[in-house]
Amino acid sequence: MSAGETRRSIFVTGGASGIGRAVAVFFSERGWFVGIADIDAAGMQETLAQAKDGCASTHELDVRDKRQWETALADFAKAAGGRIDAVFNNAGIGDGGALADQDEDEITRMLDINMKGVIWGAQASHKYLAETAPGSVLLNTASLAGIIGSPGLAAYCATKWGVRGLTESLDAEWAEDGITVASLCPGFIDTAIIGKVNEESNQTAKETLLEQGVEVNPVDIVPEVVWRAVHGDDLHYTVGKMAKRLRFMQRWLPGMVRKEMRKTGIGVEI
Repeated sequence: MSAGETRRSIFVTGGASGIGRAVAVFFSERGWFVGIADIDAAGMQETLAQAKDGCASTHELDVRDKRQWETALADFAKAAGGRIDAVFNNAGIGDGGALADQDEDEITRMLDINMKGVIWGAQASHKYLAETAPGSVLLNTASLAGIIGSPGLAAYCATKWGVRGLTESLDAEWAEDGITVASLCPGFIDTAIIGKVNEESNQTAKETLLEQGVEVNPVDIVPEVVWRAVHGDDLHYTVGKMAKRLRFMQRWLPGMVRKEMRKTGIGVEI
């Protein structure tokens, strides 16, 4: 950063592991000040240890709690020198299985974290992003599951389609404020979300996916896409070849995608 240049800042939820950790470290190494937010205090400290010295702070945050959002962002703004340039609304969970068999608590938790948590984050961050606009960004993590509906992932898909819908609405709603709004749509990424063991198969979701020939990407491909999103003006950003291909097919060959999902699908219990 050159003399007199203002250091930019980004607030990252789900920063204790996975995509959030990779993005936090990547941005800190490029001179950004990063807010690492999560409910996992130990995980946040591990991320902080990997980030560039003096380029990050940690903030305990349960994204389901609107008041915690307000407190965490206010604290981060102070730590960042009074400004927030980007908010990466990334925290999320995944549970799968036949919808008829999923229990109420499981579905409610996904709705609260994956959907309501993103809405609360958007509400709480607007005033900060409006102050640093134009050029400020709200980036919401959707998914390949927000592009196509997959068997075994109905409730999860619903939350991620909701994130894409929210993103498109805010792209229009916040345009006059000069705030860029975009979504990140990764395919399957090698993180803890696909590392859980399915009791019936005694396999992880990752193992099942690989057996099915489904692409699983390393987490280190994600930060560069996030970097492009924070500096770009597209609405949706896919991560991985499969996500890019299926987004194209869903747009131009929806009948083929529907037939394939009915026949084989790409759903796994995550």
